[in-house]
Amino acid sequence: MGLHFSKVEFSQRKNKVLKSMKEQNLDALLMFRQESMYWLTGYDTFGYVFFQTLVMDKNGNIILLTRAPDLRQAQNTSNIEDIRIWVDKDGSNPTDDLKVILDELSLKGKKIGIEYEAYGMTGRNAIRLNKSIENYCDIEDQSELITKLRVIKSQEEIVYVRKAAELADNALDQAWKYTKAGASEAKILAEMQKIVLEGGGDYPANEYIIGSGHNALLCRYQAEKRNLSKQDQLSIEWAGTYKHYHSAMFRTILIGKANPKHIKMHEACVEALTNCENKLKPGNKIGEVFDIHAKTFDGLGYNKSRMNACGYSLGSTFSPNWMDWPMLYTGNPYVIKSGNIFFMHMILMDSENQMAMNLGETYLVTDKGNERLGKQKLDLVIL
Repeated sequence: MGLHFSKVEFSQRKNKVLKSMKEQNLDALLMFRQESMYWLTGYDTFGYVFFQTLVMDKNGNIILLTRAPDLRQAQNTSNIEDIRIWVDKDGSNPTDDLKVILDELSLKGKKIGIEYEAYGMTGRNAIRLNKSIENYCDIEDQSELITKLRVIKSQEEIVYVRKAAELADNALDQAWKYTKAGASEAKILAEMQKIVLEGGGDYPANEYIIGSGHNALLCRYQAEKRNLSKQDQLSIEWAGTYKHYHSAMFRTILIGKANPKHIKMHEACVEALTNCENKLKPGNKIGEVFDIHAKTFDGLGYNKSRMNACGYSLGSTFSPNWMDWPMLYTGNPYVIKSGNIFFMHMILMDSENQMAMNLGETYLVTDKGNERLGKQKLDLVIL
């Protein structure tokens, strides 16, 4: 089997989930998040776009209900021994098959937690599931039970994140190499992704974000690709990805010559990032990290240009995005702990002057503070 973690690691994870279930008085947990399934069993697939659930009861029994294309996927990538298949046919309702499993585990009338916050748990699937078991058992939303366990990374996970960070650094080298007047955004993207894959990495959980000119002010991928002008700005957000673990970075690169406003924006981003680094320590709340980000930018006159969040947790995530819980925004009470991985992005979008400046890095929280995982320079690069 292609398991990415040791048996001891998987055993420890399972025990943590069972302990949390006991604390919540749960008799079983229905997992719909692919991240939960991967973390708990190693199961690696994009089959979660269809109805699929991993059931674990308080006794530690684990049963996967999925479609036929994922039978061998689960056999080859996970430690799941009991795999059930629901059959594709007109009018098929996989919740009927799920109910059979719940009966086998004697869960009628028992308390079951459900991961509703999952990309495979569409509105239709949620309605079907609720109708199927509304008079069968007591259900409650437990979308974050495993997520809150995943947020602190083990030593085995940190090895993968460090590899992802190395790949992200290599991708930035490629961006600098191929960025010049007349260059195609598509070529830059291709070379960045190529170096990650050739280095043993994966596709990221969402597309790399790239935009130049007016599109440099965007924080999302969009399909337009243009060639760089003699004087231009190029914003790129990407992640090195290894075994689904991400380490993200963000840069704005200038082409030709720098506008003085760009230089001041970059200085502000460096100052804000440094202040956030100093606040990203065990015992502080992540809302406090955002607040120092906002205070820095606001004090420098960039209130209208900054965002209302300045980062988020990173780990092993699946499409459609690499953002994980929790997010860095004001008032977030999550207390920072050693083993957290956070991507912090300093984003300035000046719509009035059509100018962008971005600077983002991934950090591992340690007992003493934090470590920036990327090793590239933070300087403003003009090509």
